Amino acid sequence: MSVEAAFMVPHPPLIVPQVGRGSEQKVRKTIEAYERTADEIAAIQPETIIISSPHSVMYYDYFHISPGKRAQGSFADFRAPDVTFDEEYDSKLVTLIEKLAKRSDFPAGTRGERDSRLDHGTMVPLYFIRRKYSGGKIIRLGLSGLPLKTHYEFGRIIAQAVEQTGRRAVFVASGDLSHKLQDYGPYGFAPEGPEYDRRIMDVCSRGAFDELLDFDEAFCEKAAECGHRSFVIMAGALDGCEVKATQLSHEDVTGVGYGICTFYPVGRKAPDPYVRLARDTVECYVTTGKLPDMPDYIPDEMKNTKAGAFVSIHKNGDLRGCIGTIMATKSSIAEEIIANAVSASTRDPRFPAITKDELPSLEINVDVLCEPELVDSIGQLDVKRYGVIVSSGHKRGLLLPDLEGVDTVEQQVEIAMYKGGISYDDDITLHRFEVVRHK
Repeated sequence: MSVEAAFMVPHPPLIVPQVGRGSEQKVRKTIEAYERTADEIAAIQPETIIISSPHSVMYYDYFHISPGKRAQGSFADFRAPDVTFDEEYDSKLVTLIEKLAKRSDFPAGTRGERDSRLDHGTMVPLYFIRRKYSGGKIIRLGLSGLPLKTHYEFGRIIAQAVEQTGRRAVFVASGDLSHKLQDYGPYGFAPEGPEYDRRIMDVCSRGAFDELLDFDEAFCEKAAECGHRSFVIMAGALDGCEVKATQLSHEDVTGVGYGICTFYPVGRKAPDPYVRLARDTVECYVTTGKLPDMPDYIPDEMKNTKAGAFVSIHKNGDLRGCIGTIMATKSSIAEEIIANAVSASTRDPRFPAITKDELPSLEINVDVLCEPELVDSIGQLDVKRYGVIVSSGHKRGLLLPDLEGVDTVEQQVEIAMYKGGISYDDDITLHRFEVVRHK
């Protein structure tokens, strides 16, 4: 079995009546949506409830999974000591997640728990769930300071473990939205606050999970969001699935955004043929040392057109190889991708060749380059939209657009110059180009 459903929920202790003591009524829509969510979970009758919480144990470079057999908690810190929890962990599934993470050298495990008590990011969802459904063990996941792509990969590992065990599982992504929606809120107002809430609810109401990775982390920090990484892990747990997404509620009356959405897999996505060809090539070449035959699933557009293309490979969010061509060197885009996939996986001079053991943990993207155009100045560049080619005589350096950590055109040009061995004393020519990104 794979993850049967996922739920994006907030965790304000206020909405627990024993904590809110009447003030919870001002977020009644959130409470009603939470009750509907609990009803849906009860209808599924999951064997395991996986909860990702921003308030569980968190490390900068490591994902913590709560260890042991059981854990307890209460709302004593919120003036409600009589609201208590005693939950059993799905230790067998935890062990498998940890094993899969170790196999792919992924930074996740059960080490380093400082406090075993359940946190409120876990207990608020459980408060509503346990009123409707008493069955099922839980797994509690912490977040990390690692990139969003790495959080997505963590979700994929979790889904793989669920599938291997055959568990009937649901994923609950606990997280508030922006804390800077109103002047009277706990952190005041910032314009990024309402913009974050608008964007996240739009993305999640459409189930457009790939767009979660497009949120700039500096923007998220200015918005003082709480749950974005939690939502990204959830998205990874549904990787490859078409989902039916439903927005149940969104409120911002306290100055903090509370959003609830539900997600049900309705089938598998047809894989992008560009990415599928690159992955099949890498797997074939790494395991056999041979190129694959041209597969039947390749569409005519990949057989009948020529273009430069880059194949980039990441492992656990880190670059593992990237090789490409500025202009077409083969008779078709398909052949271009095959050649560059082999080079990116085995011939990138910055990295050792990829091994068989690494294959399950790789993320592979393909960028198809449009025709470069000459520009007169740096002012005609856009780091998000255009890649850049910097030339000086026979020296040439290229950088793709919209790369993590490259925020200005000055940075973009400087890195391209470095890659091409071009100095500041050289006369340079600039070309810009757009890409069609397949991921």
